[in-house]
Amino acid sequence: MNRTHLLLFLKGMAMGAANVVPGVSGGTIALITGIFEELIDSIKSFDLAAIRLLLRFRIREFWAHVNGTFLIVLFAGVGVSIFSLAKLFKALLENENPAYGTWLMAFFFGLILISVWQVGRTIGRWSPGVIVALIVGLGAAASIALLTPASENESLWYLLVCGVAAMCSMILPGLSGSFVLIIMGNYKLIMLDAVSHLNLGILLPVALGAVLGLVVFARVLSWVFKHYRDITIALMTGFILGSLSIIWPWKNELFLMDEAGELLLRKGKPVISGYEWLMPDLSSRTTWVALLMIVLGAVLVWQIEYWGQRLAPPTAPESHA
Repeated sequence: MNRTHLLLFLKGMAMGAANVVPGVSGGTIALITGIFEELIDSIKSFDLAAIRLLLRFRIREFWAHVNGTFLIVLFAGVGVSIFSLAKLFKALLENENPAYGTWLMAFFFGLILISVWQVGRTIGRWSPGVIVALIVGLGAAASIALLTPASENESLWYLLVCGVAAMCSMILPGLSGSFVLIIMGNYKLIMLDAVSHLNLGILLPVALGAVLGLVVFARVLSWVFKHYRDITIALMTGFILGSLSIIWPWKNELFLMDEAGELLLRKGKPVISGYEWLMPDLSSRTTWVALLMIVLGAVLVWQIEYWGQRLAPPTAPESHA
């Protein structure tokens, strides 16, 4: 593994770990670390041409077409993280001492906060359209956190839409797929009931929608990135900035309940449906540790960019088509 692959592997680990933290998506980390566009283009490359190459056993050409080395190294990092670092984060979030969860959220808050500037500064030219896109992204992400969950709906078309929306939100920086399902009213139906009982009547339409969402949305994002790069980055910067309301360390969690007012549980734990935001208590030691964690998160992003530039090969590789 050369230094470029090592750095990509570490970025994959960061994506895997982020998926554990409510409000942080792998797409956010991909955008922050500069691999988002290549990831979208690689997903988009699984097309009819790729299928033809595979059926003709032209494996080397197929591998190059789908940017296989990039995907394998990246998702190897994601997998290692899920079975190691992500478990540590999950343990901190679920610890009986709430301070651990506050400190972890503060760390990611600092990481995301500084990333808004890091990503936003890559915008080449600020125009009225770019500014509007930034405001739209900010408003959309912030509004999602405040929405009241819709009613449960198990009709076929709505399950397809849920699959599309969940997958698109997982790709799009600043949005959590699980949180979007809660807002759409079908988190309990899909993630609790259908998954637990392997209800294929529910899972298959959702999976079909997810696949369609992944394939189509990746192509749309790739096209938009190439033709309206500044506007797209501004929109995503707004999404990331708006998602800070979900990552805010000082908040009380609101939980999903059934029609009888009983808590809905997933693997024995209540499901978060929203938040009540609080101001930090400056007389508390926990608050000052959390503020330090915010600084550490910001420093980490600065270090990732610094070492990314240091470890980058002397000549930029050709962009993936």
